Amino acid sequence: MIAEVLQDAEERMNKSIEALSRELAAIRTGHAHTGLVEHVKVEYYGAETPINQMATVAAPEARLLTIQPWDRTALGAIEKALLKSDLGLTPSNDGAMIRLAIPALTEQRRKDLTKIVHTRTEEGRVAIRNVRRDASDKLKRMTAAKEIGEDEQHKAQDQIQKLTDKFIAGVDQRGKDKEAELMVV
Repeated sequence: MIAEVLQDAEERMNKSIEALSRELAAIRTGHAHTGLVEHVKVEYYGAETPINQMATVAAPEARLLTIQPWDRTALGAIEKALLKSDLGLTPSNDGAMIRLAIPALTEQRRKDLTKIVHTRTEEGRVAIRNVRRDASDKLKRMTAAKEIGEDEQHKAQDQIQKLTDKFIAGVDQRGKDKEAELMVV
């Protein structure tokens, strides 16, 4: 039973790290990468569809993203979705594909984005701590129900803490990497 609690905690912590990675990838740096538009959804035949499921997204240059839909009739819908998104980029439509020019970031914008990265990494830490708390609560309930002994509970608590420390270090590393990426001019 203890192994199940530990495995569940590890899986949930992994999911928290993956979610953080996706959120950090969506933060715009001065360089073009396809992760910038992955979260943008397009109203397409009555359904919210991610851009990467209806078009080829590429970064042919360091400051340019191209989006070439498989169905040309979707160009207008993609352009509209990009304008509504929080990217702050203006798409240019040439009738066959959409180009997104990525401007260089100003120093102030870099600082603002760094604050956002700090906020997201703190949210990641909190999510991991919440998983730790849930696992600890399960162990305490198991001890109270006499399913496991106190010694086993303490050993399991130590394992959960080591797991938590490992994942929080991963969160911090991702945050530092993103900050370094933002500060590159």
